[in-house]
Amino acid sequence: MTKRRKYSAEFKREAVALTQQPGVSCRQIALDIGINPNLLNRWKREAEQSQDKAFQGSGSPRDEEMARLKRELAKVKKERDFLREAATFFAKELP
Repeated sequence: MTKRRKYSAEFKREAVALTQQPGVSCRQIALDIGINPNLLNRWKREAEQSQDKAFQGSGSPRDEEMARLKRELAKVKKERDFLREAATFFAKELP
């Protein structure tokens, strides 16, 4: 049995915003971002019904901030490691 995937409110808002583009179907957008088209349609309905309270979730703003900071830290660590490896590669003497 697979685990249930959780999506952030930011991801849901951006996915719904993509559906506003002309000439693109909800189904195509859902497949492009890797979710079920029915799920995207449900998010779109929820956003239309209550624009200000859509996707609030059960977590606190502090939890969302913590998750955002963890993602940012992981990204910065990847960049740092890449630069470190590049520096060692170019520092080697070529024969």
